[in-house]
Amino acid sequence: MKKISLLGSTGSIGTQTLDVIKSHPEEFSLAAMTAGKNITLAAEQIALFKPSLVSVERKEDAERLQKEFPNIRVLFGRDGLIEAASYKEADFLMNAVMGSVGLEPTLAAIEAGKDIGIANKETLVTAGHIVTQAAKKHEALLLPVDSEHSAIYQCLLGNRREDVDRLIITASGGSFRDLNRDQLQNVTKEDALNHPNWSMGAKITIDSATMMNKGFEVIEAHWLFDMAYDDIEVVIHRESIVHSLVEYKDKSVIAHLGSPDMRVPIQFALSQPKRLELKDTNRLNLWEAGALHFSKPDFDRYRCLQYAYDAGKTGGTMTAVLNAANEIAVAEFLAGRISFVAIEEYIEKAMHRHSSQRAPDLQTILEVDKETREYVASLIG
Repeated sequence: MKKISLLGSTGSIGTQTLDVIKSHPEEFSLAAMTAGKNITLAAEQIALFKPSLVSVERKEDAERLQKEFPNIRVLFGRDGLIEAASYKEADFLMNAVMGSVGLEPTLAAIEAGKDIGIANKETLVTAGHIVTQAAKKHEALLLPVDSEHSAIYQCLLGNRREDVDRLIITASGGSFRDLNRDQLQNVTKEDALNHPNWSMGAKITIDSATMMNKGFEVIEAHWLFDMAYDDIEVVIHRESIVHSLVEYKDKSVIAHLGSPDMRVPIQFALSQPKRLELKDTNRLNLWEAGALHFSKPDFDRYRCLQYAYDAGKTGGTMTAVLNAANEIAVAEFLAGRISFVAIEEYIEKAMHRHSSQRAPDLQTILEVDKETREYVASLIG
């Protein structure tokens, strides 16, 4: 029985993680969970999965849940998030929170000796060097949960890392893949949230539309698999059936295929090296797909992808600036205060303004993150 601590239980990855736990009660149980502001759903999850420790964002919500569930321990805020991540009764941390708030809990879990399912992109984007060094020091496994990185991880199994020549990450192209830059000027939030292939949360769906999500995945792949940025490529694949590929020195290519269902990589991160049955997902019949399409991304059309490569190659604190500026800009777009194309503009301004600091410590990263958010927010007004 593997005991799970789940950060972000009410989000897309969190609810699907709970689906996996529910489907395999003989394999997994929920020891601890954290939620944001969706307290109604959180209360339903507590009643069903009965974790021993819960943390929420706001103090008043914690007090409400403590009254409703007097037999569990309810915390709140940053300290609660960190305590849930490092909870001694849990064997495994699934980090499914959105944003750089997931960084400190991840480090706390690593120091506590937990293996970690990384669904929080920003942890590796902002502080990949710190996280991977800490994982190595404490012998903690970092298991990718993104479908693309899980695919790469699985394509590497049984092969020597020194024989790898190139990683190829697939991208759907997002909600606006058939639009040119001129046509992007007046797109709406509702348009952007209509992803053609995947069901995801609002922020990650917008990141998919700008391709910043794919840029983050390139940076993640650099840290997870110790690959140079020049050896990580992105290919647009409309059907989202090939989740990623690994090319070896002999030019053979191993690909991971499957129907689009995030529970597949979530479950594999929890169960590996075992594979458990996943009953209610679609079997992949290639004759039904008919054809698979691939194309090279246009870096002028998808400028956020270029910014991510630039930030990754610059290194240091530049990736923290990239992430912080993107988080604020996307939030402002979702709130209806800026246009879709303005997301790129504010990220570019923040990056041009910043002089990267090499090998930053955690405090420096947090300071740069805060300062960047304040700068972008001040530009938007």
